[in-house]
Amino acid sequence: MEHKGYRGTVMLFDDEAGIFHGEVVDTQDVITFQGKTGQEVIKAFKDSVDEYLAFCEEQGREPSKPFSGQFMTRTGPEVHRLCVSASKLQGYKSFNAWVVDTLKTAATHSFSGRTVTIERIEEEEVRK
Repeated sequence: MEHKGYRGTVMLFDDEAGIFHGEVVDTQDVITFQGKTGQEVIKAFKDSVDEYLAFCEEQGREPSKPFSGQFMTRTGPEVHRLCVSASKLQGYKSFNAWVVDTLKTAATHSFSGRTVTIERIEEEEVRK
């Protein structure tokens, strides 16, 4: 679902209450909604986004924008060189593609309870 640039998804269904619970994704603020039918869920999603935007305006603050997919990061020259070299050695056509895949892998691993560090990556590269 999409409304005013915000995306929503239904996260779970509560059997006992007969209610679908959803959340607006890709923002830093928590925005939730619920409904008993598909039409109720869609309306509740749109209402939640509208209420959130109105609340932010009332408070005089900028609403959290959906993530754009772009971010800037800084690193030292040695780490930059190491990463570019790794992307070339792994056969990536672009450094950006390697960064995206590496970040996705690292985030997936952190969510599964495994911590990934540069030191660990370097140790694994040495073992290969």
